[in-house]
Amino acid sequence: MSEPKTNAMRILDQKKMPYDVIYYEPGDFISSLEVSDKLGIDINVIFKTLIAQGKSERYYAFVIPGNRELDMKKAAKSVGEKSVDLIPVKDINRLTGYVRGGCSPLGIKRQCKVVIDSSCKTYDKMYVSGGKIGCTLCLSPQTLIDASNATTEDITLDNVLITE
Repeated sequence: MSEPKTNAMRILDQKKMPYDVIYYEPGDFISSLEVSDKLGIDINVIFKTLIAQGKSERYYAFVIPGNRELDMKKAAKSVGEKSVDLIPVKDINRLTGYVRGGCSPLGIKRQCKVVIDSSCKTYDKMYVSGGKIGCTLCLSPQTLIDASNATTEDITLDNVLITE
């Protein structure tokens, strides 16, 4: 039996954009580093989606490498806000339709601007959540940029790598 399509997959299918799906056995919550280890994929090409709210009360999806931290000042500047704050974990499902650890930059319930870290452009392919825990999408950075109407900016902290 095949897995049901997620909103993220349906969007890519509607736009006739190429992608591959990788399923894996997750725990209750799985970090980008754990996905990297589990799948044997370079952590630099596994991107996580963080949802933030600006002072204007608008919402934003920031997509960054799994071993990096979001630079809040760069993130705010990238969307023309004075500041942005990550939303509380308890609000992720209500605002995105996704759960923590399964939030995709595609198909977010609440309309929001997507900004992808510009480091994505150095790779032929990247991996993002497919819209549920245990499901990863592999696609080209340009496919993700086009499908999510994203912009790309340098939005991570310099010289800060997450190792655990």
